[in-house]
Parts: sequence; C-alpha cells; structure tokens
Amino acid sequence: MTDDPQTRPNHLDLGRVFNEVPELYDRVRPGYPDELFADLGAITGMDRRSSVLEVGCGTGQTTRTLATLGCSVTAVEPGAGMAALARRRLASFPDVDIEGSTFEEWDDRGRRFDVLVAAQSWHWVDPSIGWQRAHDVLSPGGWMALLGHVVVRRPGEPEVYAETADLHERFCPGNPDWGHPPLEEEVRTTDEGWGLVDGPGGLFGPTIVRWYPTVQWFDGDGFTDHLRSLSLFRRLDRDVREPLLDAIAERIRSRMGDRASRRYLSVLRVGQRAE
Repeated sequence: MTDDPQTRPNHLDLGRVFNEVPELYDRVRPGYPDELFADLGAITGMDRRSSVLEVGCGTGQTTRTLATLGCSVTAVEPGAGMAALARRRLASFPDVDIEGSTFEEWDDRGRRFDVLVAAQSWHWVDPSIGWQRAHDVLSPGGWMALLGHVVVRRPGEPEVYAETADLHERFCPGNPDWGHPPLEEEVRTTDEGWGLVDGPGGLFGPTIVRWYPTVQWFDGDGFTDHLRSLSLFRRLDRDVREPLLDAIAERIRSRMGDRASRRYLSVLRVGQRAE
C-alpha cells in the first residue's frame, strides 16, 4: 500500500538502495501538501521555538519545509549520498543540522526534542529499538509524527499497473510485491493506529490520522524514472530492471497516450508521548 514495500531490509541494503540515485530520488519523489504541515503545526503546537528531530531525512524535502516554518531541525540520515545532497540543498538554513547515522545507532548526546518527524522512513527502523528511542529523545509532552504516501486508484481511471501486469510477470515472474493499488475509498477507512508499521505499545497516546489526496502525472520516461527510485525496483538486478522499465515506458506511450498518473493519499499520523 505504501510507496515502498513494508519489508524491513538491513541498513546496508537501505544505503545501497537509495544512495545509488540521490538526485533522481530528489527529483521524482512526491512532496507533502501544505495542508499536512498546517495540521501538524496545529496538532503539536510546533512553532519557531520548537526543536524537531527528523528520522531519515533523505535528500531533505521535508526538512526544508520544517526549516521554512522556523523550527530548529536535527536530521538523522544513514545514507551518505542522500545526506550530502541534503546538506547542499539546506546550506542556507543555519538551524538545520544533518547527522549521518541510523536512528538506532545515533548518538543523541542527551538532547531532547519537542517533535519527532519521520517522512516515509519509519518502516526502515527496527521497531524493537525505534519506539523506545523515540520516547526517550522526546521531551515530556512531545509528539511523534509519521508522514507517508499510500498509492491508490479510483474506479474507472486508467491505472499503470493494470496496463503493465503482463510485463512485470514476463521480466520478473512471481514477485509477491507486484499488485494493483487499493481503492482510495478503502484506504480512507484505515484511520487508526500507526499504519503498517509495528505499534509502540503504551509509549505513545492515541493517534490522530489525516488524509490528503494528491496525484503526480508523468510521461512514460518520467514514470519509469520514478520507479527507478523505489526500493522494489532498485533491488532488481539491472539486467532485469532496465528492460522491464523500458517496456513499461513503451506501454505507457503506446496504450496510454504517454500520460500516466501515480495517485496517492498522503497521510499524517500523530501521537503524543506517554509519560
């Protein structure tokens, strides 16, 4: 249901998957709507006095928005290539500090934060360590916020995976992660808890869940560039991945008028630290 499969590979794999293509990742991945950040601020009370810890900042897309809001941001990113690009992109923000580490191994040096934000990254964190660490590094009354995207479809709308299922099976048969996105209306009913990640037990209070519909439009080459940024496709051998993506791009050109959508429900899940 999410942009990347909800498996949890090790962190060496994580670094390899995304460090190969940081610029591509930065260019094609969707951002989050302004309404989401407005709700995040309203729920948590986040303002210019707030200290924010971001786990898995990637190339700094969400970090930039948090910094623009005036927050002091410490961002933790395990991928050296991703972190380097984020530092270049955010060099003009003096209150942003990007530290290279996994969250599990990160040295907090006794620092405590008002809000912890993880944008499409928490499923990479070991839940047996991550939730307790999140609780420990938040100040009393602090907030945990998970941001994400769920790929969805609408009835009757042309959908790329339906048009290319035969290609996926031809080039990489039997992959259990292939499949059609769920219907948007079905996803909107899943508005409890922390989504598809393992929950925190009693470390955080009840979640507040908000949904935000958005869509990206691509031509065939643009759509397959987007797929190149996803871990599901990054993990394929290049000799399998590139012919598959070339065939998908041609299918989009020949059957879909060279115009394909990737429809999302962006989601905000917020819970307050339990004492």
